[in-house]
Amino acid sequence: MRKKQIQGSISLTLTTVIWGFAFVAQSVGMDKIGPFTFQTVRCALAVLFLVPCAFVMDRIGKRSFRESVGKWRDPRLWKTGIICGLALFVAASLQQIGLVYTDASKAGFITAMYIVLVPILGLFLGQKPPKTAAVSVILAVIGLYLLSCMGASGINKGDLFLMGCALAFAVQIQCIDHLAGEMDGLRLNCVQSIVVSVLSAVFMAATETVVAADILDCWFSLAFAGILSMGVAYTMQIVGQKVLEPTTASLIMSLESVFAAIGGWAILHERMSGWEMLGAGLVFAAVILSQIPEEFFRKKHTA
Repeated sequence: MRKKQIQGSISLTLTTVIWGFAFVAQSVGMDKIGPFTFQTVRCALAVLFLVPCAFVMDRIGKRSFRESVGKWRDPRLWKTGIICGLALFVAASLQQIGLVYTDASKAGFITAMYIVLVPILGLFLGQKPPKTAAVSVILAVIGLYLLSCMGASGINKGDLFLMGCALAFAVQIQCIDHLAGEMDGLRLNCVQSIVVSVLSAVFMAATETVVAADILDCWFSLAFAGILSMGVAYTMQIVGQKVLEPTTASLIMSLESVFAAIGGWAILHERMSGWEMLGAGLVFAAVILSQIPEEFFRKKHTA
């Protein structure tokens, strides 16, 4: 493996660690503030980080200040950012609300379902999903049943929110895939974050009581979820994906669910029952299987 590929793998692995532990930060942060308050502040912090970061990257690329400002005026950037931001708002909101009722470890595995759902949604866009997609969906459905229903009188409503979250993330990924093109990833993420922060603020004002002292008490969780998760981790994702094949990158990013489970166990002292662990294992297997190219199986068959 070449040096750049090793660096890319390390970058994406660190990204998944941050994303996984962000589930813990989100869960802890909502002990004192509501989901929309958390989301408003989190995304605002991400914007405050990403704007200067974009200018620094332009400086490294030897662009002038005028060129850097001009890139913010691109109407395609704002049109794409608003569309993708709307999908991201739905996904992030459902995830944030779901974490009120569900453990961080379970949330990580259920959210990871977006990797399985992306090729399924591709059917409606004329994309041919891999032959493994059907098996992945069956494994995922069984896994979700074990995670959410086994030993319970009914499905946890938090799990339902997270299932919706996974679908919304899949939609958002398809939006980026079809609309982003060669657009600046940092600026696109910044516009998305602005959209999510503004919409969250509207819902926050309508449904939650905001107490400044409570927000300050959650400063670490907010900083981790905003600056590290949405800012630093997204930047490392861009770096990693530039030098790795899409399948390899997706496989590494699917480890997000594993780190969410580790964080929930180590920090929040969450415990999974035997059925829940089996369900999590099946969901993770479905995620991995959905990312293995068909050529791999053909080579095995002809060997």
